[in-house]
Amino acid sequence: MLSRLLRLILLLTLVVSAPLSFDAVAQGLGQAPAGLVADQQKILQDLTTKTDNFEKQIQQDGEDDGNLVDIRLQLEELSRQSLNSALAFRTRLGEINSRLEQLGAAPAAGQPPEPDIVSAERQALVSEKAEINAVIAVAQTLSIRISGLIDKIGNMRSELFRNLLTKRYVLSDALSPQVFSDARDEFGNFYKAVSSWLSFAFKFKFQAILAATFVALGLALVLLVGGRRLFGRVFEADPSNEDPSYLSRLSVAFWSTLLPTLAVAAFLGSTIFFFNYYNVLRGDIGLFLNALATVIGVVFCVNRLTNAALSPRLPNWRLIPVETGPARWLVRLATAMAVVISVNTFLSVINDKMGSPLSLTIARSFGATIIVGVILILMAMLRPFKARDGSWRPWPAWLRYTSLALGLFTIVAALLGYIGLALFVSLQVVVTGTALITAYIGFLSARAIGEEGAFANTSVGRWLSANSSYEDTALDQLGLVVSVAINLMIVLVFLPLILLMWGFQPGDIQAWAYKLATGINIGSVTISVTGILSGIVVFIIGYFLTRWFQGWLDGSVMARGKVDTGVRNSIRLAVGYAGVALAALVGISAAGIDLSSLALVAGALSLGIGFGLQNVVSNFVSGLILLAERPFKVGDWIVAGDISGTVKKISVRATEIETFQRQSVILPNSNLINNAVGNWTHRNKLGRVDIKVGVAYGSDVKQVHAVLLEIARSHPLVLKNPEPFVLFSNFGTAALEFEIRVFLADVMNGNIAQNDIRFAVLEKFSDEHIEIPSTPRAVVEAHKPKAWPTDDDKIEADFAEQEQVKAEAEAEKKRLAKSRKTKKPDPD
Repeated sequence: MLSRLLRLILLLTLVVSAPLSFDAVAQGLGQAPAGLVADQQKILQDLTTKTDNFEKQIQQDGEDDGNLVDIRLQLEELSRQSLNSALAFRTRLGEINSRLEQLGAAPAAGQPPEPDIVSAERQALVSEKAEINAVIAVAQTLSIRISGLIDKIGNMRSELFRNLLTKRYVLSDALSPQVFSDARDEFGNFYKAVSSWLSFAFKFKFQAILAATFVALGLALVLLVGGRRLFGRVFEADPSNEDPSYLSRLSVAFWSTLLPTLAVAAFLGSTIFFFNYYNVLRGDIGLFLNALATVIGVVFCVNRLTNAALSPRLPNWRLIPVETGPARWLVRLATAMAVVISVNTFLSVINDKMGSPLSLTIARSFGATIIVGVILILMAMLRPFKARDGSWRPWPAWLRYTSLALGLFTIVAALLGYIGLALFVSLQVVVTGTALITAYIGFLSARAIGEEGAFANTSVGRWLSANSSYEDTALDQLGLVVSVAINLMIVLVFLPLILLMWGFQPGDIQAWAYKLATGINIGSVTISVTGILSGIVVFIIGYFLTRWFQGWLDGSVMARGKVDTGVRNSIRLAVGYAGVALAALVGISAAGIDLSSLALVAGALSLGIGFGLQNVVSNFVSGLILLAERPFKVGDWIVAGDISGTVKKISVRATEIETFQRQSVILPNSNLINNAVGNWTHRNKLGRVDIKVGVAYGSDVKQVHAVLLEIARSHPLVLKNPEPFVLFSNFGTAALEFEIRVFLADVMNGNIAQNDIRFAVLEKFSDEHIEIPSTPRAVVEAHKPKAWPTDDDKIEADFAEQEQVKAEAEAEKKRLAKSRKTKKPDPD
């Protein structure tokens, strides 16, 4: 009765409060997402406005490759923002879908109607979901539009590059006398711009110029001096070394090119940076100074590389075995080619900024490409090698013809009017060729350092060997690490440089780096270098934390608690496997790999594991059982079939047993689970040792028993409880057999006890005149071979004497036979 009354009161309460609850729910549904929807709509409206502005800029700056790259980067950022706006509703959509599933579908026609509160809530949720979907559709449409603009920019840039290479210019205007007057006017304008800036800078920014120059020079000196201190002999060639190794020559060539070039680049770059920081530069002078820094850097790098590789002054340090005269010419020609290309690039910047006539630009580029082509032909015709008979030999055919082809192609392209193509080829020959040669020398140096024992012979390796405890193996492994680091550094330095030389913009490299870091989509799989590196770092941290925890648990906790060695080993192994597994799972999750996606792979591999890896899995499971049940532990003396020894290590696949002959036997765990295993020290080390003794028949067995028992009791290793026992075991064929049975606290000392007791038995039996019989043995007479005769006369005399004795014996035998025949028998 009371329960019915309570139910009625509860029902009335729900009916009365239902309208209020519905109003609250409706208000919540109307207000909770309203702010989010409004905010995202405003964000999408701003993104649409920016997209419209960028689309107009694309039409205006369609001829400027650099501006197109900047616009593309900003559009990619807008695309990410629009996608983030769509993802902002993910949580709310999940809640709405979950609630709709709980409410179920609306009643069909003819079914009882549902309560109004349920119908109203469903309608509100559906309306909210439709509103959110509309905003998401706008975001997706905007993202698709931005992607189209990005593709359009890519097509425009490709068209610009093709036009640059395939556009043909008329050379008649470029080679007219008017070009000289245009060049004179251009030089005058450039001189006025530079002189006006210099007068302004020295009047108002002189201190800032000095400060920026000295700071930049200090940075370059720190890099240069630090490189010399760090790399020592690998930086400069040693004139006293008449026969340097190939690794030494490679290292000197690579580092003597890279480090000074970096020092010069640091000086020039920091100078420009501090000039900008102190507002020393104006717009046009800044462009000129950047171009001049590029010219100086390229020329310096080419000159350093050719001098390092050809070494005109030190023939023993040359990487290429050319003669000294041709080596000097090669250095001069390569430097001249770099100067021509760099000066042409610098003048192109001046022409673009000063608004020079097109004819002047064509004439300048035409002259530069012709000079580069002639230099390439001269290099190809050079004879750098000398034969044994004194004759000069040319370059290898492939190299000679390649240089000739490039030189002729550049000259012919320029003569036909394809100035852009000829200039592009010339630039790649100089700049890209220099970068590739330097990178190739670096790769060779890294490979040589990574060879076995090579790092220990370097100056750094010798210093580490003399000032540290590194052994040859550790130095060899360190050499591999250094080799990998050098390869990685070469890729990071020279790959962007080569890409820039081939027409790519810094924005392109920035976009690729961002995609590489955030993730590359291959189908439905996203590969993120940053995620992978994060996962590796997390796994390494987890691994070392596991090892530290293992050591702390074993050395501090269990060692102080006097835990048994076998138990400590089992716990340490279990903690290690669990920690590594946990670190692997966390690392995989940190790498962004969805573990649920591996379920299909695991299911596909299960069949192969069941058949191909069944023994491995069996041993693994057996190892887990051994660690859990602990039928034996590390340090136990076990007997498994024909193998008897001490357990040294229990792993999940196999158990290591060391026999008493110091042989390590790796026994699969499944053998120890499926077969009988004897353990002498399972629960404790108490064990019995049996010693058999035989005495001669006729001995006083009571006395023998008493003597043996006294010997057993007097040994210090024999336990008093259980006390020793002497058994009269058998009447043997040659002896009366006794057996001494003693118990030891540590059965591992059984050999010591047996040895001592046997010595004591021999000594005591000797004192008591008790005989220990031995089994009779057959006596084998040794037949000594007759000595080889040395006197032939004596042999003949002995032989004649033997023959005479035989003849006399035969005659005596015949005489006796005749006498028996003539003798009559005695009468009975």
